[in-house]
Amino acid sequence: MIGQTLITFRETLEAALIIGIILAYLIRTGRAQYARYVWYGVFLSIAASIVLGATIWFAYGAISDSAKVLFESAAAFTAVVVLTSMLFLMAKKSRTIKKEIEKRVKTIVTGGAIISLILFSFIIVFREGLETVLFLTPTLVTDATGTIAGVIVGSLAALALGYAIFIVGKNISIRKFFYFTSVLLILLAAGLVGYGVHEAIEYNQKTGGSNLGWFDDSAYDLGINENNIFHHKGAIGSVFAVMFGYSAKPEWGRVLFHLTYLIVALPLLIRVYSPEKFSGFVNRVLWFRNQKKKKSKTKLR
Repeated sequence: MIGQTLITFRETLEAALIIGIILAYLIRTGRAQYARYVWYGVFLSIAASIVLGATIWFAYGAISDSAKVLFESAAAFTAVVVLTSMLFLMAKKSRTIKKEIEKRVKTIVTGGAIISLILFSFIIVFREGLETVLFLTPTLVTDATGTIAGVIVGSLAALALGYAIFIVGKNISIRKFFYFTSVLLILLAAGLVGYGVHEAIEYNQKTGGSNLGWFDDSAYDLGINENNIFHHKGAIGSVFAVMFGYSAKPEWGRVLFHLTYLIVALPLLIRVYSPEKFSGFVNRVLWFRNQKKKKSKTKLR
């Protein structure tokens, strides 16, 4: 539930902040009468997101067991691709997003394009809804109760924080908030990459596919029984499974893809948000490497 809550919280808050920027601009510029059209778009997008989630759920229930495994793998990889691209896009635009949105809204309301305003708010919220549905699909089909609970808790928490920011005037660094939540989501995405590989391997085994050799061999076995709370299907282990891709007995392929994604994506995200810190980190790594080379040369002499 924790992972699902975090995902929903981040995506809902992002939508709430953008809608808040639009509403604040309309009120500040004396165009409050257009606010209701923004809400029309919001409500339509929420309804569309619920319909999309329900459609995926019913479609999953109608397919065969082996197809379900393939579906979960495809859903995991699709979610990772969409989420990763949106995380980096948001990271690049986080400094200028307010100005860009206000400029777009000004153009729309100046021309009196009511339908365009509805569509604009619809697209903004539905984009976040689509990301949430895609990212939660793998957990929805395996833990529907926990996923639904996480969606409710995450949504309420995000709306409460959004209210605090725009109505109460709470001073919060939006860029820092997105930075830290993005790091957590990268960890979640890395686990999802591993889960996608695991399901693909399982599908290959169920359908009598080709021999994958060491790729589908166990990398390690913690020897934890499925009934144990620390197993990745247990009460505590499942939290770490969703948050960090933890598994009591993962395949080499799962571990390899999980770590590869993490090693590539996490430094790149840090580089986008904090180029100075990233440069400092790289310089320290290079310095340590040069020191090791100097020590090696000294020993050879």
